[in-house]
Amino acid sequence: MPIPRLHCHNTALIVVDMQERILHTIHEYEALTIRCSALIQAAAILRLPILVTEQYVKGLGHTVPAIKAALPLGTPVFEKVAFSAFTAQVSAALRAQGRSNLLVCGIEAHVCVLQTVLDACANGIQTFHATDAVSSGQPDQIAPALRRMERAGSIPTGVLSALYELMGSCDHSAFRAILPLAKTVVAPMHK
Repeated sequence: MPIPRLHCHNTALIVVDMQERILHTIHEYEALTIRCSALIQAAAILRLPILVTEQYVKGLGHTVPAIKAALPLGTPVFEKVAFSAFTAQVSAALRAQGRSNLLVCGIEAHVCVLQTVLDACANGIQTFHATDAVSSGQPDQIAPALRRMERAGSIPTGVLSALYELMGSCDHSAFRAILPLAKTVVAPMHK
């Protein structure tokens, strides 16, 4: 049985709901922002498709400036009211780009991230959730959500692990560009 792996040719990154009016309420949001930004910048260097979602923009605002600044020009942003970010539009974007793997980061672990992962897994997408780039306003909800994602078939990973797995070797043409990003990743969030 093949072991699911992250590869540049079949992986997309989804950044779930890193929005203005909620981010400051999230556990260790500064470290979370740095990690999500590192994933975004590395995905851009590796030419992975990047998808961004925003939940109930009227109430929660748009994506925070620190995340917007990391996004390549033209990155699609999908507004939603459903908690799951695996909307028909996101599903269509993944199919159009031929991506069968989805690397997931963002907030909140126990609501939008969890439901996104559950829906993606149910639809045959192999998900990988970056455990150190997922958080919540209620820290006690993070671990159960991560366990549920894993039981649904999602593969837990960390930001650094994902970056190095996507490259596969220090001979990768992006290694020197990604190494400084890896050094921005701060100490573990979930203790």
